[in-house]
Amino acid sequence: MIMRPGLQLLLPANPVFIWVTLLGALMLNMLMNMGLWGRAAWMPDLLAVVLVFWGVHQPLRIGVGVGFIFGLAMDVHQGALLGQHALAYTVLGFMAVSIHRRLLWFALPKQAIQVLPLFVVAHLLSLLVRLLAGESFPGWAYLLAPVVESVLWPLISVLLLAPQRRAPDPDATRPL
Repeated sequence: MIMRPGLQLLLPANPVFIWVTLLGALMLNMLMNMGLWGRAAWMPDLLAVVLVFWGVHQPLRIGVGVGFIFGLAMDVHQGALLGQHALAYTVLGFMAVSIHRRLLWFALPKQAIQVLPLFVVAHLLSLLVRLLAGESFPGWAYLLAPVVESVLWPLISVLLLAPQRRAPDPDATRPL
């Protein structure tokens, strides 16, 4: 793949780091659900953001199956209809893998705009499953969560790409 001018050549992603960040995002989601705001409708789904990030940057390692497994874990934790998050995360994984080549050509602010529809679709799928199961509408604040997730996209991208940006043997003759 031809790189855009000004981009830094990245080291390969460590599989242990990928799984630690996914498990960490799962734990943060669980803590946020039990925290001060409880299950506030506007709270971002950090696990969804991290799943999309790794689906875009490592599509051969993280995709639909991983999204399904983490979705089941979120369903069990929240006591939601089994498969609600699994469906949303599976669709997120598929959409992330399908746009990964195109998305990486954009700068981070434009990437945030590009991933907004992915988060909107995931939240609408989850909402549709909830409504079909007979739950009540969580309110219009529910539509703020995808916006907050897309605003977090540049920050998450910088944080998760940081370990790949360091040089393995930096010196004066080999700055890469």
